[in-house]
Amino acid sequence: MYVVTLEQRRREAGDLVPGLLRRLADLETVVPFQRARAHAAQGITADPGAAVAAALAALRGGAWSVGIGVGPVRLETATDPEGRTGLRADGPGTVHARSAAEAADGRVPVCVAADDEPAAAQAQAVLRLLGRIVAERSDAEWRVVDLLVPGARGQQKVVAAELGISPQAVSKAVARSLWQEEWDARPAAARLLGLCEPAPGGPARTGTHGSTMNPSESIHS
Repeated sequence: MYVVTLEQRRREAGDLVPGLLRRLADLETVVPFQRARAHAAQGITADPGAAVAAALAALRGGAWSVGIGVGPVRLETATDPEGRTGLRADGPGTVHARSAAEAADGRVPVCVAADDEPAAAQAQAVLRLLGRIVAERSDAEWRVVDLLVPGARGQQKVVAAELGISPQAVSKAVARSLWQEEWDARPAAARLLGLCEPAPGGPARTGTHGSTMNPSESIHS
């Protein structure tokens, strides 16, 4: 499992959690992304590609830090003090998620934590490279690439017509934005995240388990 914690860095921008949750709503998850604390969101997925997509969506614009914890997760029903019931996450994946969220800092604030520390470091390195691409993309470039669909042919003329610019301008924006390079590298990042998963039946080095949030915060109402 991949426990993805997203912490808002730019508090002066107001509450950015609702907008981020809308951008992450279509990702394949085991536990959908939801508000974890006042300025944080969290979700759990079994798909490393979805974890990569969530990380890059958050790194866009530089307002968020990203922590990804990799490892087994136990989900159980819990009840908060107000009587609401929902899912509570526990296990090594959540422990690693806390560590990753605390360590996510720097120019490209993304951290990956897992029992296999060398594998986590490799996945983290590639995610930071991809994160640098999306963080530095200009608004003008985003207006173009937001209209593109990975793998589809003949899009640039359609995008040019929709934006009222020339196909050459679209082509230059795509090249400057490194959009194709980003999408070519996403599977590599997902594969490296997948290699962080412990082998079935293998020993876990994490000594303690713990939930990612307190009971009232981990509840789906």
